[in-house]
Amino acid sequence: MPDKPFVLIAAISGRALAQSAQRTGYRPLVVDFFGDQDTLQVAHDYVRLTGNLANGIAESALLRATEALAARHRPMGIVCGTGFEDRPHLLQAVAARWRLFGNDATIVTKVKNPELLSGICSELAIPFPEFSFTRPDNPIDWLAKRVGGAGGSHIRPASQPASRTIYYQRKVPGAPVSALLLADGSRSTVMGFSTQWVLATPTKPYRYGGAVRPATLAGSMVDLLTRAVAQLANVASLVGLNSLDFHVDGERLWLLDVNPRPGATLDIFEPPKQSLFGLHIAACAGKLATTPIYPPGAKAAAIAYADDDIPSVPALEWPKWTADRPQPGSAVKAGEPLCTVYACASDAAVAKALTEERRRLVLAWMHAR
Repeated sequence: MPDKPFVLIAAISGRALAQSAQRTGYRPLVVDFFGDQDTLQVAHDYVRLTGNLANGIAESALLRATEALAARHRPMGIVCGTGFEDRPHLLQAVAARWRLFGNDATIVTKVKNPELLSGICSELAIPFPEFSFTRPDNPIDWLAKRVGGAGGSHIRPASQPASRTIYYQRKVPGAPVSALLLADGSRSTVMGFSTQWVLATPTKPYRYGGAVRPATLAGSMVDLLTRAVAQLANVASLVGLNSLDFHVDGERLWLLDVNPRPGATLDIFEPPKQSLFGLHIAACAGKLATTPIYPPGAKAAAIAYADDDIPSVPALEWPKWTADRPQPGSAVKAGEPLCTVYACASDAAVAKALTEERRRLVLAWMHAR
């Protein structure tokens, strides 16, 4: 059987997409900020982005990197992961050069704008928290969020100073639940539900900590969430892998955010005998898998952020339950991601607890060297 085509992958971190792509036979050409060991193991070719996490992906750096890879190979198209939500002009730039397998700039702009998303939710009778572009007079029950933000680090109490790119969203009760969905522009399939937790710092109280699947949900709530996902995916014309973030409180739900790209829960939902990347490519081409894929048991993934500056990551024999393994000698600043840790179990609570234990263990190794 001939090799499958080359495909460009661009993201803050491209490791998860590249691993999933390789599993289904594609030859990934990866552009990201890290160049981690396990990324380079699966990438057919790689170029590291210039710049840094604080400033995000710059158009000039992205185009230099992707065009360098495309000049050496002949990619069938490009898949964009995290890092594009607040800069749809980057999607326009790459879509002008290669086929974009994913949501285009118009769709991303629509679902990341709280005013437009609120209007869609109102039309579909999906509860959406009250929001404002001006700071509320009494901000105690409000959050400040960056338009197009992702990962939770951008969320602050509304009482803190904010920039022009901020909007305000009223707090709602309940627990966070995320739906991973596959869509073809009109139809969608829910691949599963997960719950998330934060790993707070004094300056980043809502920083993303990790996720575990499956979420514990009553059957009636699963039906409500699935219906809301299907309605929004249809109206917004979502394609490929996406995730929708909700808050669930008893029999009530609120849609908080739409992540219009493959995201943080890709690893925990990767099926044992299929590839989410392959399903993403097929769905973007109009071939939607209509049967949900629920991997057995429970799986959790957490980010191990550096507690302090790590001037030089030591050479380690990283356990199999780690990913995004930095190159020996890499410098990691305090608060930046060091690696990802995983755990599988028969129960979601056990998987989460084991993941947290492993996260602390990895950080202890760094302090001991």
